[in-house]
Amino acid sequence: MDHLAGAEPKVGRLPSSPRAWLWPIAALAALVVVALGVFYAGHSEPGRVDRWIVEPTADSVRPPWRRVALAVDFLGEPAGAAALVVAAVAGCLLLRRPRAAVFIVAGAVLAVGAATLLKHLVGRTIHGEGNLSYPSGHTAFLTALALMVALLATRRFGLGRAAGTWLVLAAALVAGAAMGWAQVALSAHYPTDVLGGWCTALAVVPVTSWLVDRIGDHRRQQRR
Repeated sequence: MDHLAGAEPKVGRLPSSPRAWLWPIAALAALVVVALGVFYAGHSEPGRVDRWIVEPTADSVRPPWRRVALAVDFLGEPAGAAALVVAAVAGCLLLRRPRAAVFIVAGAVLAVGAATLLKHLVGRTIHGEGNLSYPSGHTAFLTALALMVALLATRRFGLGRAAGTWLVLAAALVAGAAMGWAQVALSAHYPTDVLGGWCTALAVVPVTSWLVDRIGDHRRQQRR
C-alpha cells in the first residue's frame, strides 16, 4: 500500500486556481471560527444575528420538510457519517488511490475532532447546559467530506482552473448549506453555530491535505 501511495498524485496537488484560493480561504475561515468562538463563549441564548435569521423553536419545521431535515441530519450522525466515509474510502481504493483514502479518513476525523474540541473550549449551549453547540460538528463533517471529494475529483478528471474552482466552492457551499439548514430547522444549532462549523471544515481540509502529502512523501523517501 505504501508504494502505491507514493506513486499516486499528491492529494494537495490541484489545478492552480483552486490551489491559489484554498489557503487564503482557510486562513479567513479560521479567523471567523475564532472570532465567533470568542464572541459567543459561555452564551446560552441565540445572539442578535441568530434571531435576525430565525428564532429557534422546538417545532421550527413541520412535515414533510421535517423528514427531509432528519434525513440530512442523519448524514452527520455516527452511523450516517461512517457510511459516507466508508463509501468514499472504498471508491478511492477501487481507483487504487490509498493516499486519497487516507486523506478522506484524516479529514473527517480532524474536522469532527476540531469541532468537538472547540465546543468544549467555547462552552456555548443550546437547550440546556449539557448541549454544547458551537461549532456545529454535523456541518463541519459534511462540508469537509464534500470539499475533500471535490478536491480529489478536480485532480482526477483534470478540470481546468475555472471549473475546478467552481466545483470545489460549490461542493462546500451546497453541503454546508444543506446540513446547516437541517440543524437550524431542527433547532439543534443556532445559525452562527452552523457558520462556525462550515468555516471549521474550510480551515481543516487544506491543512489535512498538506499533512497527508508531507507524511506520504516522507515515508516514500525513507523506503528509497
